[in-house]
Amino acid sequence: MLIDSTTIVLDGDPVLRRKADLVQLPLSEEDKNTLTDMIEYVRNSHDEEFCKEHNVRASVGIAAPQIAVSKQMLAISIMDEDGDIEFALVNPKIISNSTQKAYLENGESCLSVNPDREGYVPRYAKITVRAYNMLTDRFEDIRLKGYPAIVMQHEMDHLKGKLYYDHINPADPWQEIEGALVI
Repeated sequence: MLIDSTTIVLDGDPVLRRKADLVQLPLSEEDKNTLTDMIEYVRNSHDEEFCKEHNVRASVGIAAPQIAVSKQMLAISIMDEDGDIEFALVNPKIISNSTQKAYLENGESCLSVNPDREGYVPRYAKITVRAYNMLTDRFEDIRLKGYPAIVMQHEMDHLKGKLYYDHINPADPWQEIEGALVI
């Protein structure tokens, strides 16, 4: 399946508010294909020409509920100065986290939320996630901090039926979060 703007489920669709189902392992061919399409979408969305040609928004992650598949699968591809980070995860679970919070100084955005909702989204500054990674074909404990940790938590929220703006302070969306790391 080619994932494009027509296959991305938008806010208001009930699938985005449903807790996604655990995925059976080993992966079925259907689940492998879905997860492969998801990681390809995120990788390709880094290319401006691809985005224009296929009418897609740039992204660093996508979760299966965003393409109307209510299963615990997500794909992340981040290219930055610290090196490339890529995951195609099944049944991810945070097994430890820092007490310190972090947030993006310009707020978060989402393929399924248009227009964006503004405000600070408090997240854990550091997390360890345990999941099956299709890219390595094994279970892994993945330690993340800063921006990659925020991206992972954003995508994992989709698997719980949450959207990033659920975390924004409704009374004061831009209220600074004391002691938090600003990214």
